[in-house]
Amino acid sequence: MPTNAWRATAATALAAALLSTGACSDGGDPKKTTADGGKDPKPLAWGECSAPTAAQGGGQVPPKDWQCATLDVPLDYAEPEGETVPIALIRAKARDQGNRIGSLVFNFGGPGASGITALTGTAQQFEALRSKYDLVGFDPRGVGASAPVRCEDDKQLDTYYAQDSSPDTPQKEAAFLDTNKAYQQACRAKSGKLLPHVGTPDAARDLDRIRQALGDDKLHYIGFSYGTELGGVYAHLFPKNVGRAVFDAVVDPTKTPEESALGQAKGFQLALDNFAQDCVDRGDACRLRGSTAKEVEATVIELQKSLAAKPIAGIGDRKLTESAATSGIASALYSKETWPLLEQGIDEAEGGQGQLLLRLSDALNGRDPGGRYSNIGAANTAINCADSKQRYTLEQTKAKLPAFRAASPVFGDFLGWAMLSCSDWPVAGASDTPDVSAPGSAPILVIGNTGDPATPYEGARNMVERLGPGVGVELTYKGEGHGAYTTGDRCVQDAVNTYLLEGKAPAANTVCTAPADPSGGHDEEAVPPTAV
Repeated sequence: MPTNAWRATAATALAAALLSTGACSDGGDPKKTTADGGKDPKPLAWGECSAPTAAQGGGQVPPKDWQCATLDVPLDYAEPEGETVPIALIRAKARDQGNRIGSLVFNFGGPGASGITALTGTAQQFEALRSKYDLVGFDPRGVGASAPVRCEDDKQLDTYYAQDSSPDTPQKEAAFLDTNKAYQQACRAKSGKLLPHVGTPDAARDLDRIRQALGDDKLHYIGFSYGTELGGVYAHLFPKNVGRAVFDAVVDPTKTPEESALGQAKGFQLALDNFAQDCVDRGDACRLRGSTAKEVEATVIELQKSLAAKPIAGIGDRKLTESAATSGIASALYSKETWPLLEQGIDEAEGGQGQLLLRLSDALNGRDPGGRYSNIGAANTAINCADSKQRYTLEQTKAKLPAFRAASPVFGDFLGWAMLSCSDWPVAGASDTPDVSAPGSAPILVIGNTGDPATPYEGARNMVERLGPGVGVELTYKGEGHGAYTTGDRCVQDAVNTYLLEGKAPAANTVCTAPADPSGGHDEEAVPPTAV
């Protein structure tokens, strides 16, 4: 398990893998000027796509009707005419070109997830939006095919993710600290020149370069998870360039890394509580021991303790450790769709077979069956450390562990120790929390899921408040998993599609409730959309 807190990545991309700052600028004339003072980006040269690289996570060549391009952007926006880095993009052109609105740019979160592989892997879920939009994905700087951050090699990462990430003896603590320091030193050695320039404000400036290169007056955008933070920072920097935008699975812009990690501990514990209660409600159909949710969770805790003492058979010569099992459990809680895999994985691990939980852990950490890792872990750490000023000491971290354990007996220790992720990082962080205030922006639809483990529900309300009056339009989804749109809920999808395709946002504080029947959502609590 990585030492950083679990990533805020769109559940749809993860589930697919498991189952198969500066001052605000108005931008001037958005087509003709750049806020950084550099030259206008050249038109994109779209062509055939290649198979995704290992850093992107590998996979098949995109379908023939998809096109790829590269956009060069400044490495350092303080020197806009200086060295550049490539931003890799992909698009699927709108089906109805006669009624095309423009481009709809996606970010699936992480930070560190490849937007190219995520969009091609989940495009069917956005087919309604493709009717009038070109669907556009991109790998942010430092990610995938866009000058990827590199740290340790594949064999080193196998060791890194198997380490004891909740040390409970002086010897284990020393080993944990040494491993983390070695990882961060490897990042500096292989990517030191890039590390100061992978923060979210730079990625937001890249977004505006992308908008211009696409030929759009406004940025139409969907951000999932960390993509909501990126979208919020973009709206802060370029409020008058915001078109129709949707934030789903919202990162709380008011939280420090410590507060965010503690919120995740509570969020994953809530998701585990709901999973355990679902198991109990199914009676004998559930494989796990326990007649109450607490008893089911006790089974999980017993498994963790057993694995801490003695790892079990995993895949090949790799064992299922306590850390890997905990990552695997967290991985399956991102989506209710993967709860059956979690149940099966825990049951098999109790019987001494750790293959499935290890596969779930691999999916979260970006490892393919051939042992190759994407760069999601390296990029995630680099972006988070570039963004956040906080550098927690060992003493501060240990003092906070009781609060984390109280928040979650299963996940608390792991997320508490993750506070040390940036302690030895070679680059200073930018700010305490991101500035997302966006006066003058077009309305942004902000969706919070009450059962979200990775980005707890309260983040949506805080994002709306920080965006400022008249900007954020909050929609609540009462459901499970990370995010709302990709659950397939009809109420949520109708609200999002109506806004993006027709420009009509739902009334503020609309509520959509997940149905008991998984065939689709209902809108009994929703209200008719209003034009904006």
